[in-house]
Amino acid sequence: MPAPTALRRLLPKPPLWVKPPLWVAMYHSITDPGDDPYHVTVSPVRFARQMHWLGDRGLRGVSVRELLAATAAGCAKGLVGLTFDDGYADFLDSALPLLRRHGFTATVYVLPGRLGGENAWDTEGPRKTLLDEDGILRIAAAGMEIGSHGLTHVSLTEADDSELAAETRRSRELLEEMTGDTVDGFCYPYGKVDPRVIHAVRKAGYRHACAIDPGPHTSAYALPRVHIGEDDTSWRLTAKRVLHPLRRRHPVDVFPSQAQAGPAVVGAP
Repeated sequence: MPAPTALRRLLPKPPLWVKPPLWVAMYHSITDPGDDPYHVTVSPVRFARQMHWLGDRGLRGVSVRELLAATAAGCAKGLVGLTFDDGYADFLDSALPLLRRHGFTATVYVLPGRLGGENAWDTEGPRKTLLDEDGILRIAAAGMEIGSHGLTHVSLTEADDSELAAETRRSRELLEEMTGDTVDGFCYPYGKVDPRVIHAVRKAGYRHACAIDPGPHTSAYALPRVHIGEDDTSWRLTAKRVLHPLRRRHPVDVFPSQAQAGPAVVGAP
């Protein structure tokens, strides 16, 4: 019988082009989840426990911009990306104070075409107020990254060319005029991506973008994320963190080069 060392030589080696994906958590609204048919709401109490769970394990929540920069520099160990989709106004009172208390940052994806409006796209859900310009500026001043979620929250894979350009390029222009800062990040409404939409996001000048489970499209322009909800207790968070690399491994060569799009994303240590 071959020795253990010889057996190891006989086993297929894992491909060198596969790296573990970054850990990026996806939140939406932080408020009372009593009426939540789309499972996008986390109570402030649960959210506080989840942030404590990170801190107790020596993990630090950061924006996508910071996570990618740290990855490019080889110092992303212990960092967790925190993202908030749709730009709900409850972020100001329910999430921001706790993030600052922990020394965390996050990326908040907002809709400049619906400032101070409501989540009209959620036909079955309760109406939730969206951030207005003042709220966005307060969040940016607190050190959070502001990203675009498009203009009005439409499925970009179904949009025509003119609508796609407005949802990507125009939304970025409006946010940069508002904040006076460069907007690097985009988030695909409903998480839907395809090569045409990814190309439009790159052409609009973004340096990174978040999806949900982009599969073969995974790249710095279609980062996979883990949905975090009200039911995610400590043990569920642990399970999600352990399983994430197993579910979302993808070839490194799908990531754009640093010359094309800033930091290449090859996974955190």
